[in-house]
Amino acid sequence: MRFAIACALVVLPLAPARGQTAPAIDYHQHLFSPAAAALVTGDTAARGISAADVIALLDSAGIRRALVLSVAYTWSSANRPPVANEHERVKAENDWTSQQVARYPDRLRAFCSVNPLRPYALGEIARCARDPQLRFGLKLHFGNSDVDLDNPEDVAKVRAVFRAADSLRMAIVVHMRTSIAKRRGYGRKEALVFLEQLLPAAPDVPVQIAHLAGAGDYTEPAVDSALSVFVEAIARHDPRMRRVWFDVTTVVRPGIAPETAALVVRRLRQIGLRRVLYGSDAAGGGNLPPRAGWAAFRQLPLAEQEFRTIAGNVTPYMRW
Repeated sequence: MRFAIACALVVLPLAPARGQTAPAIDYHQHLFSPAAAALVTGDTAARGISAADVIALLDSAGIRRALVLSVAYTWSSANRPPVANEHERVKAENDWTSQQVARYPDRLRAFCSVNPLRPYALGEIARCARDPQLRFGLKLHFGNSDVDLDNPEDVAKVRAVFRAADSLRMAIVVHMRTSIAKRRGYGRKEALVFLEQLLPAAPDVPVQIAHLAGAGDYTEPAVDSALSVFVEAIARHDPRMRRVWFDVTTVVRPGIAPETAALVVRRLRQIGLRRVLYGSDAAGGGNLPPRAGWAAFRQLPLAEQEFRTIAGNVTPYMRW
C-alpha cells in the first residue's frame, strides 16, 4: 500500500470513456476491519473498508471480480510500536477478511497475509491454508515488515515462507520494495536476491510482484533498476520467471510525465503484456478507486488491443 490512512471511500470524477473495455479483475484490493482502520488512522471510530464497499466500487467500474489481499501484516508493522497480542490480532484480521469475502464468493477471492520475519509466520500460513477462503494465496509486504534483502537472515526467513507457500500450493503476491522509511537498500542487487534466492523456493506457484516492483509510482530510479533484472531474465527465457506476473497498481497517476509514461510502456512490453495485471489498491489515502484508476492507466501510450490484453488477463489463482 502507498498510504497510511484507509477509512473513507472517495470516488473521484475521472472515469473511463464509454465503450472502453474494463478490466475483468482488479488484482490488488484491500479490506480493513474497524480495528485495523483504527490502528492505522488513530481514529477509534474508523469503520474500515468492508467487502460491500469494494463490491460497490467494482460495480461502478464495471469490474466483475477482485483479489483481496489481507492487511493482517499491518499489526506487526515495523513502522509502529509493537501491539499487544500481535499474533492474535493477525489471526483475527485474516479471519475477518475471510468472513467478508465469503459474502461474495463469486466476486471476491482473498489471500492471507503475515509478516514473514515473525516466528509465528509459518504456523499462520498453515492455518490460512485450511481456511476455504484464504487457501488460495499469501500476501507479503517487504516494506511494512521491514524485510531487508541485504540481510542473509531475513532472506533465509522469507525463503522458508516461499517454500511453505509452494508446498501448500498458495500463490504469492509480494510488495517487493523494501522499507523507504528505514532506508533499506533497493535496486538491482536486491532484485537479484529475489530472483536467485527467493523465486527458486516457490517454483510451482504463481508469484505476483506488486506495483511493478516499486511502492506506487514509477519515478524512483531504484525501481526501474530492480525491474530491469526481471526484464533481462524474461528476455533470456529464465525458467524462474515462468510463473511471475506484475501488477501495475498505482503506477500511473493522473498527469504522469510523458517520459515516465514512455518508460513504463517500454517496460510493460519488455515484460510481455500477458504478464501485466491491473490493480487499484485500497480505497483511501489518496488512491484512485478502480474506475478512475483504470482511466488514469489508460493515459499510457498503448494501443487499444494492448489495453484489452491487460484488461482480460486471468491468472491461475483467479479462475473460478
